[in-house]
Amino acid sequence: MGCDVRVSGLLRRNLQPTLTYWSVFFSFGLCIAFLGPTLLDLRCQTHSSLPQISWVFFSQQLCLLLGSALGGVFKRTLAQSLWALFTSSLAISLVFAAIPFCRDVKVLASVMALAGLAMGCIDTVANMQLVRIYQKDSAVFLQLPVPMAVLYLLSKERLLTCCPQRRPLLLSADELTLETQPPEKEDTSSLPPKFHPGHEDLFRCCQRKNFKGVPSSFFAIHITAALVLFMTDGLTGAYSAFVYSYAVEKPLSVGHKVAGYLPSLFWGFITLGRLISIPISSRVKPATMVFVNVVGVVVTFLVLLVFSYNVVFLFVGTATLGLFLSSTFPSMLAYTEDILQYKGCATTVLVTGAGVGEMALQMLVGSVFQARGSYSFLVCGVIFGGLAFTFYILLLFFHRMHPGLSSVPTQDKALGMESLECYQR
Repeated sequence: MGCDVRVSGLLRRNLQPTLTYWSVFFSFGLCIAFLGPTLLDLRCQTHSSLPQISWVFFSQQLCLLLGSALGGVFKRTLAQSLWALFTSSLAISLVFAAIPFCRDVKVLASVMALAGLAMGCIDTVANMQLVRIYQKDSAVFLQLPVPMAVLYLLSKERLLTCCPQRRPLLLSADELTLETQPPEKEDTSSLPPKFHPGHEDLFRCCQRKNFKGVPSSFFAIHITAALVLFMTDGLTGAYSAFVYSYAVEKPLSVGHKVAGYLPSLFWGFITLGRLISIPISSRVKPATMVFVNVVGVVVTFLVLLVFSYNVVFLFVGTATLGLFLSSTFPSMLAYTEDILQYKGCATTVLVTGAGVGEMALQMLVGSVFQARGSYSFLVCGVIFGGLAFTFYILLLFFHRMHPGLSSVPTQDKALGMESLECYQR
């Protein structure tokens, strides 16, 4: 109960910037969910084949990767972060206005590449700012952007009329990164620079001088965590992109209208999973949530593989898979940053790893699907899910080896200051 009061208090204190960072995920989610349900329509519009249209996915995810790295450059100050998010959201709006006029697959790939750059920038900047604000409690708030998008759509007109009135508050919130700083009266001269996350440069922790004396487990944690998200986010992108094509092929031969519900069902249960994860993440450790999610993904793909001729199991499996994949990224991000004491570099590495996974696995699944038939779609899912589980077990092993500061409960700390005080010790 005390934990809920503390978390709700943190949200009230940081409501304006938090709503801002959540809001930009609307356009991000729209781009992620767009290509799968419209895949065959875009093929007709551009007169292209499945392998050719797969390059549209590749161009988007490649530029998402580049945008993830580029986005970190703009988070040095709050003003830079806000301008980066505004520009990225505007670019995505222009992209969707241009898509109906793209009659060539190369032009479409170029347009979606621009969207990918904007998506990567949004992903890095917004996630990093949320982690900075909430630190030990970030697992709860990283779950919320997708459900907030749903609530936004349900009450769109009322919220839009409120935006002009709330905008000045955002511009005056230049102190948001100082929410976790110690009071001025405290003597902080003896604190190392790493405990001032609001002012560190993006690549400060990645400079060679800061690697002196760093244990090998530090690098191993970054790598294995990124590989888990490489697999799980790659599966999310690949499944949403090709589940429709899989359903209309033999042996299922689902009608096009019915198969069109599958991507919507998948993303709908991802949204539902995020909603369910909000109360769960305040009571369950992020490490436990990731473990349950990864095991659930593997088991779901195995069941789909065994009952590959059953349409009902395909729909049930699609919904279940959306539930398990929904909270994997925010839980893994919160878990890894917790291990590494919120130094910032983990966010960039994990976002980049997830972006590479979506880029590579979509291309790989598309190529295998075309060459080996529809059955290979589920086989790829089992393999990638098994690899995600393997890398997660390795992450747990390296966490056990890591000599860094152990996680300290913050439930009894003063509101808004507990996380930083915990790390200073």
